[in-house]
Amino acid sequence: MQLPASAYCAQMTHPTQPALSERVDFADIPPEFAPTRTHPIRVRSRPMPAGVRVARHTHAWAQVAYASRGVLRMTTVGTTWMVPPSRAIWVPPHVLHEVTIVEEAFLRTLYVYEDAVPPGLDACRVVEVSGLLREVIAALDTPGLEPERERLLGSLALDEIIRSEPLPLAVPMPTEKRLRALCEAVLADPAATDSLERSASAVGASTRTIARLFRQQLGVSFSQWRQQAVLARAIPLLSQGRPLSQVAQALGYQSQSAFSAMFRRQFGESPRAFIVRGAEHRDANDDDLHPAHDADDALDDAQRHATLRQDLSGS
Repeated sequence: MQLPASAYCAQMTHPTQPALSERVDFADIPPEFAPTRTHPIRVRSRPMPAGVRVARHTHAWAQVAYASRGVLRMTTVGTTWMVPPSRAIWVPPHVLHEVTIVEEAFLRTLYVYEDAVPPGLDACRVVEVSGLLREVIAALDTPGLEPERERLLGSLALDEIIRSEPLPLAVPMPTEKRLRALCEAVLADPAATDSLERSASAVGASTRTIARLFRQQLGVSFSQWRQQAVLARAIPLLSQGRPLSQVAQALGYQSQSAFSAMFRRQFGESPRAFIVRGAEHRDANDDDLHPAHDADDALDDAQRHATLRQDLSGS
């Protein structure tokens, strides 16, 4: 079947994908969650265990995948996005995509009727979930909403998504077999510090050829692409609360200050601020889902936050 042009969120095709999990689910969206002209935005919420991969699929509506906790990986034709907790990814209509649950997640998905998609949202993007957007999504996830309230909340959600700043979490992947082998080797071992010359030689190509292919197929240099790959790998490690020094070492940085400086250049804030802010949004959402926290739960939360801040200190 011929896919529409909008199915390609990146310039390159991505014909193969390695098995990413032990369990593969298929996109079995129940009819009551499919958006319609009279109900242009629907919300589906559910817990998702780690390791689940929703097989590649496409549908006629757009979607916003948002995990209040946990980490998602969204793969489209030619690009992979890592989606941290309390951030969301927008996927336009008719885009072939696959979702992998990297860490156990509570997933809320907004399905948006194609005619309701506003201008400017014609490409995939990872965005911040503001406090307002979080509350609007939660309000939409209420059974028996009055049509007018549903319409107003949906319009506000889309307006917030348009206003949200995209995050640099996309990792483009090439189709040329030598360049792809090089990129997959970097993703498999981001701590490796091989030079471009050595990496090119390992895949049977000259440095000049690989440099040219990076520019032709991905539109960036090797160092720029590697930085994006490192950032994508950093997200799940940071969200697990690992000490920043361990994360930096695992990603090939000689010091946590060097890693923090790179992270700050890309996100405009330190790794600590980025992850703690996501954790605070997540806990606010968890309070909505489970309001009956007892004293022990509150103590555990306080201890976890203290540990997270201590582990990420020095960033």
